[in-house]
Amino acid sequence: MTRIELVTGDITAERVDAIVNAANSSLLGGGGVDGAIHRVGGPTILAECRELRATTLPDGLPVGEAVATGAGRLHARWVVHTVGPVWPGPGAEAEARRELLRAAYRNSLGLAARLGATSVALPAVSAGIYGWPADDAAVVALAAASAAAPEAVPVSVRFVLFSSRMHDEFRAAADRLGIAVDLG
Repeated sequence: MTRIELVTGDITAERVDAIVNAANSSLLGGGGVDGAIHRVGGPTILAECRELRATTLPDGLPVGEAVATGAGRLHARWVVHTVGPVWPGPGAEAEARRELLRAAYRNSLGLAARLGATSVALPAVSAGIYGWPADDAAVVALAAASAAAPEAVPVSVRFVLFSSRMHDEFRAAADRLGIAVDLG
């Protein structure tokens, strides 16, 4: 059975098998979580991302997909890079984009499980600079983590949230969805 935990903190300090990176499609670093992971993890992560771009992903990583590299100096074995969608605003396009956000979580968790990770730390994908509303981002993230088949998800799923406000949004979403979570 998967254990879902909510903590407020710095994802780069997590001691887990895999850390999920809210990357941009270039995989070459950026701001927010992506920049922090590249900065703390060191140059080997960027070198592996460049190799992916030069070989299997010449056009970049598509939104909703996931790919793994080593974790460099992070306290993890792997970094699972995923690209979340930019919030389109309310309307018809929102549901299509929401499915891409679900896919980003589903594909990240599935890849981590296939790598052999038993513990994974995830950020609130798309809820920073990509503008996704915190309450909806939390619902999508928690629903994706709890709906996955047990073999498709690491045993321990820890959402590492960048603020107490985001932690509160995830806790409220867990309550609305009836999902049991451990609070860190």
